[in-house]
Amino acid sequence: MIDRDIHLARALLVESNAMMRSVAADQLRSAGVGHVAQTSRVKEARLLIEREPFDIIICNREFEGSEESGQDLLDELRRENQLPHSTVFLMVTSQASFHQVVEAAEAALDGILVRPYTAALLSQRLAEARHRKRELGDILKALDRGEPEVALARALKRYQERLPYATYCGRLVAELFLRLDRPKDAKLVFEKLAQPSNASWARLGQARACLALGDAAAAKQLIVAVQTAEPDTADAHDLMGRILVEQCDFDGALQSYRAAAAITPGCLLRNQHAGALAFYQGQQVEALKLLERSLGLGVQSKLFDALTLLLIAVLRHDAGDRPGVASMRDQLIRYRERFPQSRRLARLVHAAEVLVLAVNAQSHRALDSLMQLSEQAGDDDFDLEAANTLLLLWARLPLDTSGQAAYASVTTSLGMRFCTSKAITEVLLASARREESATALIRQCQAQVAALSEQAMDLSLKGEVERAVELLLDNGERCRNAKWLEMAGLIARRNRDRWPGAEAAAERAAQVLARSCAATNHIAGIQRSGRSPGGLQLRGKETGPVGVETA
Repeated sequence: MIDRDIHLARALLVESNAMMRSVAADQLRSAGVGHVAQTSRVKEARLLIEREPFDIIICNREFEGSEESGQDLLDELRRENQLPHSTVFLMVTSQASFHQVVEAAEAALDGILVRPYTAALLSQRLAEARHRKRELGDILKALDRGEPEVALARALKRYQERLPYATYCGRLVAELFLRLDRPKDAKLVFEKLAQPSNASWARLGQARACLALGDAAAAKQLIVAVQTAEPDTADAHDLMGRILVEQCDFDGALQSYRAAAAITPGCLLRNQHAGALAFYQGQQVEALKLLERSLGLGVQSKLFDALTLLLIAVLRHDAGDRPGVASMRDQLIRYRERFPQSRRLARLVHAAEVLVLAVNAQSHRALDSLMQLSEQAGDDDFDLEAANTLLLLWARLPLDTSGQAAYASVTTSLGMRFCTSKAITEVLLASARREESATALIRQCQAQVAALSEQAMDLSLKGEVERAVELLLDNGERCRNAKWLEMAGLIARRNRDRWPGAEAAAERAAQVLARSCAATNHIAGIQRSGRSPGGLQLRGKETGPVGVETA
């Protein structure tokens, strides 16, 4: 028997071959495992893991006739916090190349089994993995309780004393330093971890620490080194894509996300990210291919983003595919039934209805419906994704004079609210299909936001702090512009010793930001889920599943 609690364990077998699956199930039962569930597909495994807890997962790495792999499943579950720290994950493969072994180690895999393997070897690997979970139990439990400082102290002690599993603890320490906004400390630990092994995860960790310190150039240099040495490291391309999006190099970002998706074709999120960015870059054929692949990977998954359905509907609208648009509208309606309180999904369904009317040449009804949707543009929970949705709809409808006036009004309102950075402005322009009149309005809004920001900074430097903050607050509240509100809070906090009203002003800015600007969470459809490419993903109480629709 593996250990005294093995009879309480719940195991999941993911194996496409029915005979091998049956043999492995018998081996687990012989080892004392109390409950064994089975599935033949990665897609079904993903859904099972999301719905119920498993203590042990044994997954085949290769699936004949499928682009999906067990490694893709593990990577995605780790990144998106769908796998508890206590779960043992063993991978089964027909052959273990050096690259596969390194990849498994970097994914924090609990063990790898090369087929054919014996029941004794399976029991041994399970015993070793479960022993490690027990050894690190106090650290893992602290993480699951949402106590990162406690976990950090315990992991740091174990790392410094070079106790068993010291490297894992060092990696955990570095990730916790990043989470606790201590990037300098994280960078030092990652540098020490990279010295003996030169592992890609350690160098990517250094890059992420550099990004947190504001040194994008150093981060890119580290990522390029990883890409040169190990071009098949998907996380390196993923991280580079994120940097390039922030730097407005959308062509370069698309190339990076395209590479990451090609390396891991079974990764739902990477396909969604690459597909969404291809959409905004006008690469319609590629966007449709990637987004439809995402759809095939699992609309029921918590990791599936409903925006994918709307973007497919838009692409099918542009191709004049009436049944295709209606199909996406119907899928969005069914998706929304799972989250009936979601205002975001209600907007996406509404947008799909506009597309259905438009593709069926019911322009007047489509415009009336779009006008109704546009009335929500001033709502607190109206985010950047919703703004992009409005712009892409307006850009696709034939408009009369009154429609053109309404379009201009909506575009100006959205521009004054969301032109907070060059990257976001470029996405707004792409959503409007870079149509001449919309481009002029959005650029004008960008210039106004920059001009008022400069005016406030000049007042602050001249010592007129109260005037600067009031200027930013009044306009920030009126337009719900996050840049102005953040500047107001920053200037107020910096001058709290000289201005009695500073604390109240900072609190006023924080309240408006929290109420109406916190949902600005997408650039080009790329989710800000908190995941870190190449990072050891931590699970804690404060971390929720990415795909759950709550608003």
